[in-house]
Amino acid sequence: MINSTVDTRRFSTRRWRCLGWLVCLLAGSLLALAVLAQSPDTKQALVLTLDDSINPATRDYVERGIRRAESNNAELLVIELDTPGGQVESMRRLAQTILSAKVPVVTYVTPSGARAASAGTYLLYASPVAAMAPGTHLGSATPVTLGGEGEDTNSQAMHRKMIEDAVATIRGYAERHGRNADWAEQAVREAANLNAQDALDRNVIDVVASDLDDLMAQLDGRQVALADGVTTLSTQDIERVREGPDWRTALLSLIANPVVAYGLLVIGFYGLVFELASPGTLVPGVVGGISLLVGLFAFQVLSIDLAGLGLVLLGLVMIVGEAFLPSFGALGAGGIAAFVIGSVLLMDEANSAAAWPLIGGTALIAAGFLLWAVMRLIKVRRRVPLTGREELIGAETVALGDFSAGRGKVLLHGERWRARGQADIHKGDRLRVTALEGLTVTVTPLADGDIECFDDDHEKGTT
Repeated sequence: MINSTVDTRRFSTRRWRCLGWLVCLLAGSLLALAVLAQSPDTKQALVLTLDDSINPATRDYVERGIRRAESNNAELLVIELDTPGGQVESMRRLAQTILSAKVPVVTYVTPSGARAASAGTYLLYASPVAAMAPGTHLGSATPVTLGGEGEDTNSQAMHRKMIEDAVATIRGYAERHGRNADWAEQAVREAANLNAQDALDRNVIDVVASDLDDLMAQLDGRQVALADGVTTLSTQDIERVREGPDWRTALLSLIANPVVAYGLLVIGFYGLVFELASPGTLVPGVVGGISLLVGLFAFQVLSIDLAGLGLVLLGLVMIVGEAFLPSFGALGAGGIAAFVIGSVLLMDEANSAAAWPLIGGTALIAAGFLLWAVMRLIKVRRRVPLTGREELIGAETVALGDFSAGRGKVLLHGERWRARGQADIHKGDRLRVTALEGLTVTVTPLADGDIECFDDDHEKGTT
């Protein structure tokens, strides 16, 4: 009997074990099928459009595109370029991302009439494949400062250092991809320019293509050197997925405009100065804090992630501070604005569908709390005072006797007060206090519609 029970238990254990293995096998098969379903069989080329200055916003747009192409195992990424230049720091960071990318990056200056000027020339040299459309040009890669060149020795020495650093940078890009490094140096030192055909003849670029179809045809079978080795492009019958700049990139590009960025820094500085000069004003401090963080992002002092995180934290602190330091909405409104702007900076296009409900819900909750707090404050301010001198003004009283020469006594809140008013005030008349001077009140008779019922004690003149 005991052996039979043991065998039954062993059989039951083996049965559950086999069932567990079967469930794991089935789950693994379903997961594999899901992965296969998400992995397209067709080759893809992700196409981005960079037709603005190179700034923190456009750099973020291209970097996110490169990461997306890598995660989707795209065959290559094409940047359609038309730029007048941009910030040196943004250009350097974007060039580093292109050089370290695991997917081949093709920078294509298009359409006809477009240019890869200044910082665009560096990006063209940094790309594994540099292409141009007929009628386009590149060059004028001399770095400049916003304030121009000074006449003093320090300014001239700083300018020479910038030139030498830029020459070393672009020559490094050229030597990395086996292109004409001497002309690259000439573009920096002398602001030289080349059209598409001359650039091809002088080994500055790799391809001259009339359109995207021609570019794909010429790239098929071409070997490209990447950070992790050499790869051969296969672009025949490739599917092109175009992802243009979204509204977020357009908004951040506007903020990164040098004029707007400089204005934000000025507003931020003076806002904080006014707040420190007049503590408790709050509005200059709120506007100044938000403007300063956004301006620091625009000038690349803070990265987009740090600026976004700082704005979100500042917004939450302001929203909470509204509850402990009532400001009639200044802190709350500024907190909501900072929270939304910071969330936009942190938001990734791929996760925007999931992020917007959370951002909107948090902002609506904060706005509802702010509206409730402001309405409560308004209600408190409109409430009639219950104590102090202000409470006596407008109070109703009764004359204790006939007034003589405009003076007499009244019963006010159970106390006898000296009063002055009209000469025809008689005992028992209902009066209203209109002013208070020392211990004497000024009264005026109540109109018939204003007379209210007094209790018996008031009628008798007792306290």
